[in-house]
Amino acid sequence: MNQAIRTPVVRLVDAEGGQVGIVPIEQALSLAAEATLDLVEVAPGADPPVCRIMDYGKYKFQQAKKAQEAKKKQAQTQVKEIKMRPKIEDHDFGVKMRNILRFLEEHNRVKVTVQFRGREIAYAEAGRKLLDRVVAEAAEVGVLDGTPKMEGRFLSVFIAPK
Repeated sequence: MNQAIRTPVVRLVDAEGGQVGIVPIEQALSLAAEATLDLVEVAPGADPPVCRIMDYGKYKFQQAKKAQEAKKKQAQTQVKEIKMRPKIEDHDFGVKMRNILRFLEEHNRVKVTVQFRGREIAYAEAGRKLLDRVVAEAAEVGVLDGTPKMEGRFLSVFIAPK
Protein backbone atom coordinates (compact mmCIF):
# COMPACT_ATOMS: atom_id res chain seq x y z
CA MET A 1 0.00 0.00 0.00
CA ASN A 2 1.00 3.63 -0.56
CA GLN A 3 4.81 4.05 -1.04
CA ALA A 4 5.43 0.28 -0.91
CA ILE A 5 3.94 -0.11 -4.42
CA ARG A 6 6.94 -0.30 -6.81
CA THR A 7 5.36 -0.42 -10.29
CA PRO A 8 5.54 2.68 -12.55
CA VAL A 9 1.89 2.52 -13.74
CA VAL A 10 -1.25 1.07 -12.15
CA ARG A 11 -4.90 0.54 -13.06
CA LEU A 12 -6.69 2.80 -10.59
CA VAL A 13 -10.11 2.29 -8.98
CA ASP A 14 -11.43 5.27 -7.00
CA ALA A 15 -13.05 5.23 -3.53
CA GLU A 16 -16.57 4.74 -4.96
CA GLY A 17 -15.50 1.76 -7.09
CA GLY A 18 -15.38 3.61 -10.44
CA GLN A 19 -12.59 2.97 -12.95
CA VAL A 20 -10.15 5.87 -13.30
CA GLY A 21 -7.94 4.06 -15.80
CA ILE A 22 -4.24 3.38 -16.18
CA VAL A 23 -2.26 6.15 -14.48
CA PRO A 24 1.32 6.69 -13.26
CA ILE A 25 1.94 5.73 -9.63
CA GLU A 26 2.72 9.36 -8.66
CA GLN A 27 -0.69 10.53 -9.88
CA ALA A 28 -2.42 7.63 -8.08
CA LEU A 29 -0.62 8.51 -4.83
CA SER A 30 -1.55 12.19 -5.15
CA LEU A 31 -5.23 11.31 -5.79
CA ALA A 32 -5.21 9.10 -2.67
CA ALA A 33 -3.56 11.86 -0.60
CA GLU A 34 -6.12 14.36 -1.90
CA ALA A 35 -8.93 12.13 -0.64
CA THR A 36 -7.02 11.48 2.64
CA LEU A 37 -7.20 7.74 1.96
CA ASP A 38 -4.69 4.97 1.22
CA LEU A 39 -3.64 3.51 -2.12
CA VAL A 40 -3.93 -0.27 -1.77
CA GLU A 41 -2.77 -2.86 -4.31
CA VAL A 42 -5.70 -5.30 -4.68
CA ALA A 43 -4.56 -7.40 -7.68
CA PRO A 44 -0.74 -7.47 -7.85
CA GLY A 45 -0.73 -10.27 -10.46
CA ALA A 46 -2.62 -8.25 -13.09
CA ASP A 47 -0.85 -6.36 -15.88
CA PRO A 48 -0.74 -3.50 -14.87
CA PRO A 49 -1.42 -4.12 -11.16
CA VAL A 50 -4.83 -2.94 -9.89
CA CYS A 51 -4.81 -0.40 -7.04
CA ARG A 52 -7.76 1.02 -5.16
CA ILE A 53 -8.19 4.17 -3.12
CA MET A 54 -9.67 3.17 0.26
CA ASP A 55 -9.39 3.61 4.02
CA TYR A 56 -7.13 0.64 4.78
CA GLY A 57 -7.69 0.68 8.56
CA LYS A 58 -11.48 0.58 8.08
CA TYR A 59 -11.08 -2.23 5.51
CA LYS A 60 -9.00 -4.35 7.93
CA PHE A 61 -11.54 -3.72 10.70
CA GLN A 62 -14.44 -4.86 8.47
CA GLN A 63 -12.53 -8.01 7.45
CA ALA A 64 -11.91 -8.85 11.11
CA LYS A 65 -15.62 -8.34 11.92
CA LYS A 66 -16.66 -10.60 9.03
CA ALA A 67 -14.28 -13.33 10.21
CA GLN A 68 -15.61 -13.00 13.76
CA GLU A 69 -19.25 -13.29 12.56
CA ALA A 70 -18.41 -16.37 10.48
CA LYS A 71 -16.73 -17.96 13.49
CA LYS A 72 -19.80 -17.24 15.64
CA LYS A 73 -22.11 -19.04 13.24
CA GLN A 74 -19.96 -22.18 13.09
CA ALA A 75 -21.52 -25.20 14.74
CA GLN A 76 -19.29 -26.63 17.44
CA THR A 77 -19.83 -30.34 18.05
CA GLN A 78 -18.12 -32.23 20.81
CA VAL A 79 -17.81 -35.90 21.66
CA LYS A 80 -19.27 -36.61 25.10
CA GLU A 81 -18.51 -39.93 26.78
CA ILE A 82 -20.78 -41.96 29.05
CA LYS A 83 -19.29 -44.95 30.89
CA MET A 84 -21.32 -47.87 32.20
CA ARG A 85 -20.72 -51.29 33.71
CA PRO A 86 -22.47 -54.42 32.39
CA LYS A 87 -24.34 -54.96 35.72
CA ILE A 88 -25.87 -51.47 35.83
CA GLU A 89 -29.09 -51.00 37.83
CA ASP A 90 -32.25 -49.62 36.21
CA HIS A 91 -32.20 -46.26 38.01
CA ASP A 92 -28.52 -45.68 37.16
CA PHE A 93 -29.26 -46.65 33.56
CA GLY A 94 -32.11 -44.11 33.49
CA VAL A 95 -29.80 -41.33 34.71
CA LYS A 96 -27.20 -42.19 32.07
CA MET A 97 -29.89 -42.31 29.36
CA ARG A 98 -31.17 -38.85 30.35
CA ASN A 99 -27.64 -37.50 29.95
CA ILE A 100 -27.20 -39.24 26.59
CA LEU A 101 -30.48 -37.81 25.29
CA ARG A 102 -29.55 -34.32 26.55
CA PHE A 103 -26.16 -34.49 24.82
CA LEU A 104 -27.78 -35.60 21.55
CA GLU A 105 -30.35 -32.78 21.72
CA GLU A 106 -27.45 -30.33 22.15
CA HIS A 107 -26.08 -31.72 18.81
CA ASN A 108 -23.08 -33.46 20.37
CA ARG A 109 -21.86 -36.94 19.46
CA VAL A 110 -21.93 -39.43 22.34
CA LYS A 111 -19.48 -42.26 22.94
CA VAL A 112 -21.13 -44.91 25.12
CA THR A 113 -18.57 -47.17 26.77
CA VAL A 114 -19.16 -50.36 28.72
CA GLN A 115 -16.26 -51.07 31.06
CA PHE A 116 -15.53 -54.66 32.10
CA ARG A 117 -13.65 -55.44 35.33
CA GLY A 118 -12.09 -58.68 36.36
CA ARG A 119 -13.91 -61.75 35.06
CA GLU A 120 -16.79 -59.66 33.60
CA ILE A 121 -14.85 -59.71 30.33
CA ALA A 122 -15.99 -63.32 29.85
CA TYR A 123 -19.58 -62.01 29.57
CA ALA A 124 -19.03 -59.48 26.81
CA GLU A 125 -22.42 -60.43 25.39
CA ALA A 126 -24.09 -58.69 28.37
CA GLY A 127 -22.27 -55.50 27.36
CA ARG A 128 -23.46 -55.82 23.78
CA LYS A 129 -27.07 -56.23 24.98
CA LEU A 130 -26.66 -53.12 27.14
CA LEU A 131 -25.38 -51.11 24.15
CA ASP A 132 -28.27 -52.40 22.00
CA ARG A 133 -30.68 -51.19 24.71
CA VAL A 134 -29.00 -47.74 24.75
CA VAL A 135 -29.17 -47.43 20.95
CA ALA A 136 -32.84 -48.51 20.92
CA GLU A 137 -33.81 -45.92 23.56
CA ALA A 138 -31.85 -43.14 21.82
CA ALA A 139 -33.25 -43.99 18.35
CA GLU A 140 -35.62 -40.98 18.26
CA VAL A 141 -32.88 -38.35 18.61
CA GLY A 142 -29.73 -40.20 17.52
CA VAL A 143 -28.42 -42.69 15.01
CA LEU A 144 -25.78 -45.37 15.46
CA ASP A 145 -22.44 -44.20 14.08
CA GLY A 146 -20.49 -47.39 13.36
CA THR A 147 -20.59 -50.77 15.07
CA PRO A 148 -19.69 -51.53 18.69
CA LYS A 149 -15.93 -52.02 19.04
CA MET A 150 -14.04 -53.95 21.69
CA GLU A 151 -10.86 -52.15 22.79
CA GLY A 152 -9.20 -54.05 25.58
CA ARG A 153 -11.62 -54.05 28.55
CA PHE A 154 -13.90 -51.45 26.94
CA LEU A 155 -16.77 -51.99 24.53
CA SER A 156 -17.79 -48.70 22.92
CA VAL A 157 -20.10 -47.27 20.29
CA PHE A 158 -20.71 -43.78 18.90
CA ILE A 159 -24.18 -42.24 18.59
CA ALA A 160 -24.59 -39.16 16.40
CA PRO A 161 -27.49 -36.69 16.59
CA LYS A 162 -30.13 -36.88 13.84
